[in-house]
Amino acid sequence: MINKRLLIKNLLSHNDENSFYDKKQKLSLHNKEGKAKFIKHICALSNSNPTNNSYIVIGIEDEENKIIGVDFFDDSKIQNLANAYLTNPPKIQYENVPFPTLPRHKVIGLVTVLPNNNITSLSKNAWKYKQGSVFFRRGSNSMSSKGGFELKNTNQEIVEAIEKNASNNIELTLNGVFDFINNHKKEYNPQYKVFNEQFVLCWAGKKSIINGEEFFSRVDIELINEQVQLFFSALDEVQISYNSHSFIITEYILLGIDKKEIHYPLEKTIIHFKENGKHDLVNELLFKPPAFDTTIINHIYQNNNAIVKKIIAKQALSVTEHEDVFRLPTNYLICYLHGYLDAPTQLRKAKEYIKNIADKTTYIKYKEAMRVLRKVKYN
Repeated sequence: MINKRLLIKNLLSHNDENSFYDKKQKLSLHNKEGKAKFIKHICALSNSNPTNNSYIVIGIEDEENKIIGVDFFDDSKIQNLANAYLTNPPKIQYENVPFPTLPRHKVIGLVTVLPNNNITSLSKNAWKYKQGSVFFRRGSNSMSSKGGFELKNTNQEIVEAIEKNASNNIELTLNGVFDFINNHKKEYNPQYKVFNEQFVLCWAGKKSIINGEEFFSRVDIELINEQVQLFFSALDEVQISYNSHSFIITEYILLGIDKKEIHYPLEKTIIHFKENGKHDLVNELLFKPPAFDTTIINHIYQNNNAIVKKIIAKQALSVTEHEDVFRLPTNYLICYLHGYLDAPTQLRKAKEYIKNIADKTTYIKYKEAMRVLRKVKYN
């Protein structure tokens, strides 16, 4: 197994950006430009690495190669983005890799582009990039091919050497378990479980009993062998179960109007460990949106927009409006589920204001709402 933290360290330490490796400070997949640039890089890496993996490391300050981290990103449908814009799309996977030097809620994102051995091109226009465009890597740049393009095997040996040097071992596994336990408070009951005598899974969460059922909040789950964070929840409650071969997480979100909130199942994640040294991670969306009175929803939507308008104009908010800001993310989420499709756009307009509030709970709610919106949109 490849220890992904060690792999990232090797990429950062021994190689500047090149034809099999790119680094980014962050991804911006919510706008056309950011989405198109990501697709371009996937296309270029795939074409320049037909027989070996290639990588994008996210959460790195470019000039000083500094590890700054990004938020946990659990969008399992990122493959759909490649499939929608590319002819002969490669398989890609996004993994969240924790680093001891980062805060608990920050990780390094690792995008792995698997070898395709086919010429990949844009199947439709993406921002300023035209349908049919073929991109490739020249050094650290993703270039557009001006004529016929030929696949060449140029990086296989060096990439295989880097991956071999990032192989996991017993020392790394034990250190990973101790790091996980020591980095979590006792109230989160950090623990580990071994699956199939080879996979070591660590998890932690704050337990609570709600209506007679056991829930966990602030859940953190890591596959220590690969040093990958499989799940992270800042606020939402989850239920956890496991057997000899699988670890199962059922995530809930709290939705309602006027503090009358109910837990709604959002998604089930099953981590299945196989006998052949591999594992599968399967996501099943369970969410069935609640239906509220349309007149009330319209009133909430108009009130939200009025608050956002004042925020943009830098006008002072009333006491009541300050209290309503706390529910702005959840209320916009509910509005979106009732057909107000520009609710995410409106919510983003208030992002910086929410981010600067001293109590970070509202900003956490903002990020959780955007994550749920992304899941619902893809499904």
